[in-house]
Formats: sequence, structure tokens, C-alpha cells
Amino acid sequence: MLDMPRFRWSADEKGAVMAAQHYCADTDDGYHLDDPSPEAIVVLISELNHTDNTFMTVQPDGDDPPWYVSVSLREDETYEIERREGPGQESHLTTHTNVRNTAGDLTSWLAARTHA
Repeated sequence: MLDMPRFRWSADEKGAVMAAQHYCADTDDGYHLDDPSPEAIVVLISELNHTDNTFMTVQPDGDDPPWYVSVSLREDETYEIERREGPGQESHLTTHTNVRNTAGDLTSWLAARTHA
């Protein structure tokens, strides 16, 4: 398993708290990470478990975000990605059998929303 430091907020060199530029990730067990890198997303997904960290969410900062995505570890050890986007926030589900495919799918979807 990869070792990654946990962050609750990001700061510039003067120590001022800065908001995420694009999106933030939150886990079921309470971690928060602003603008996670693709490598950090792999770690967050790989740390999902059936005890106290069953899902993670990613969404833009702020009230009433235009999109939302979550990754859950299912009982059958597969990963489910739930995406919600647009005014009606209709849900779209995808499943994967491994962390790398799940993270690749998620980061590709995020890139289309944050770098447009």
C-alpha cells in the first residue's frame, strides 16, 4: 500500500488557508484533501475498507456543486463509482474490479470537469 501524508487543508508559504482550486476529496473516515493528484486518488481508493472507510466523495468546493462523484467499496470487493451531474443530478453507476481501473476512470472524468 502507498504511504501518503494526510492533509486537512492546503496553505501557501505564509501559512494562509487556501480553498481548493478545482475540487476536494473526503473519505468516510474523515480525511479531507484539496485538489488530490491522480496518485492521491489511487491511495484514497486503495484505503477503502468494510470497517470504517467504505466510501470517498469528490466534488467542487462551495454550496450547490454542479457535480458530485463517489467511490464505494462493495461487499463483493468491487468498486462502484456513482456520478451525479447537472441540474437534475441523475445518478450514473459504473463498477470496476481493481483500484487502478477505478482511479483511472475517476481521474479521467474529473479532468473533463476541471480543465475545460
